[in-house]
Order: sequence, then C-alpha cells, then structure tokens
Amino acid sequence: MDSLRIDCDSCAVRGTGCDGCVISVLMGSRPDEEPVVLDGDERRALTALAGHGLLPPLRMAPRRESTG
Repeated sequence: MDSLRIDCDSCAVRGTGCDGCVISVLMGSRPDEEPVVLDGDERRALTALAGHGLLPPLRMAPRRESTG
C-alpha cells in the first residue's frame, strides 16, 4: 500500500466532518499547516483500529475538480 497524503484544505467535507475524522482525533484538531502523510503500515493500523471501533475512520473526501 502506498503512502497517503492527507491535505485537509483539499477535503470536500472539511469543517462538516472534521470532528469524526481520525486525523482530528490524533492531532487534536485539523492540521493547519503541513499535510499529514501516512505510510502503508500506518494506514493499515488506523484501518484496523477504526474497524474495531477504537478510532473514527478517515473521512478524507478529495474535492472533485469542476469540469464545467
């Protein structure tokens, strides 16, 4: 599994889904500066913890580019 770059500024649900996102839980709030980068092992660990209800899931939803 490749690394995942989480940039809250590019998240379509920013502001409305932050409270239930694992990044907000782990960081205490959404990151304001640098994006968070998770490697494959970190992603698998967070997915396993979320799957057992120990952490909320990642709610990152990349914004779609307008084609109009």
